[in-house]
Amino acid sequence: MSKQFVTAAQGKQENQKSAIVLQDRSHLIHPQHHPSEHLDPQIWESGEGVMLRNLEGEEYIDGLSGMWNVYVGHGRRELVDAASQQMSRLAFSTAYAGSTHRPAVALAERLKELVYPGIEAFYFTLGGSDATDTSVRTARFYWGAQGRPEKFKIISRKLGYHGSTIGAAAATGVEEFSSVFGPRANGFLQIDSPYPYRFTTNRTDVSAGVAAADLLEDAILREGPESVAAFIAEPVQGGGGGVLIPPADYFPRIREICDRYDVLFISDEVITGFGRTGRWFALEHWGVEPDIVQFAKGITSGYFPLGGIGVSGAIKDVMDRVDPAKRWMHGYTCSAHPVACAVALANLRIINEEGLVERSLRLGERLLEKLQPLKESAHVGEVRGLGLLAGIEIVEDKATKARFPESSGIGKKVRDKLLSLGLCTRVTDDIICLAPPLVINEEEVDRIADVVWTAVAETVGL
Repeated sequence: MSKQFVTAAQGKQENQKSAIVLQDRSHLIHPQHHPSEHLDPQIWESGEGVMLRNLEGEEYIDGLSGMWNVYVGHGRRELVDAASQQMSRLAFSTAYAGSTHRPAVALAERLKELVYPGIEAFYFTLGGSDATDTSVRTARFYWGAQGRPEKFKIISRKLGYHGSTIGAAAATGVEEFSSVFGPRANGFLQIDSPYPYRFTTNRTDVSAGVAAADLLEDAILREGPESVAAFIAEPVQGGGGGVLIPPADYFPRIREICDRYDVLFISDEVITGFGRTGRWFALEHWGVEPDIVQFAKGITSGYFPLGGIGVSGAIKDVMDRVDPAKRWMHGYTCSAHPVACAVALANLRIINEEGLVERSLRLGERLLEKLQPLKESAHVGEVRGLGLLAGIEIVEDKATKARFPESSGIGKKVRDKLLSLGLCTRVTDDIICLAPPLVINEEEVDRIADVVWTAVAETVGL
């Protein structure tokens, strides 16, 4: 190909991108929107396995599985076929009371086999945020239906992320998601997270994990147990916290406290569910079961929007016994969408047949091992992970754990360097977050570790 021809082709491609970006900036509003972040955006064109390809034909490892969700990788024909076949048979039908369809029934049955033994029944939403809203409304309904409507307060954790709807944002413990939208919804409060690298306590009688969990008991007693409906927590705090792995004794203590004061425990497994941490659901690591589990993302690997909640037998029993006039009056038009349910069933079959849960545990250990030498850097405070979830926390001063000032722009510099080296992922609060597709292989894991090493070395130094 002649140089002249290549130059002409590149010019045409640049003009095409400029036109798309102009249209985008004029008419499209993005999540966490601001035009300053969108001067030269990536325009993603295709994907295969763990790789993404942009408009210019450049390839990148998808280090965050899209948005923590593309578990089985890009380009899976099985999921395309499942959607197409379901659309051809039944593209949509309502799942409101009085109607049902086979994909929703089959998915509920399959989930009963996979989730915690005490979870008996399922409701399907469109994603994680409305799953949080559904959990909150269900917890309040549960107590109200038993003559205890005063139990309505929801306790969550700082740095926890539960979504961006009004209710979910009120539970989210990241201030930016609420501060510019007016006051939070009533009845929500936060306690500190069990952030092992930064959590401090004056207590000497118990471990740090128990001390962090006891903050829940303090909050319940302060508010009055008769007023608290539920505690909601991510087993691993991902998007808001930067992959925070709790101490092993944290969640067992949380379960004890919730039982002691009649508080429902909601496990937000939108990021951790379906094998991401090396277990089907993450609380299995600590032998704990929730009263409500919520999920999204990995249930369809992002190929179709779907989320939901699973509830205990006790909660389902209360829902079934109420007077019809006082029923659980909750629903979305696309609840239990038949195409979404069909895709989820095909996706769960791939995860099971390809052993991706076990693969996540094994290759997650390899990734963490490859990343550990980064701790030798004067500016890497901690390297942490569980399954194929990992976080590398960059600090200005390792001795004091002080972060770089926001004005330094270190997080953006690291993210841009990672991208220039062929790795697309998130850097939040100067924490490199990694959550590649579960189909990743050993060579690709090693490549991620090499890229992160180089990026850290070239931005903050080793």
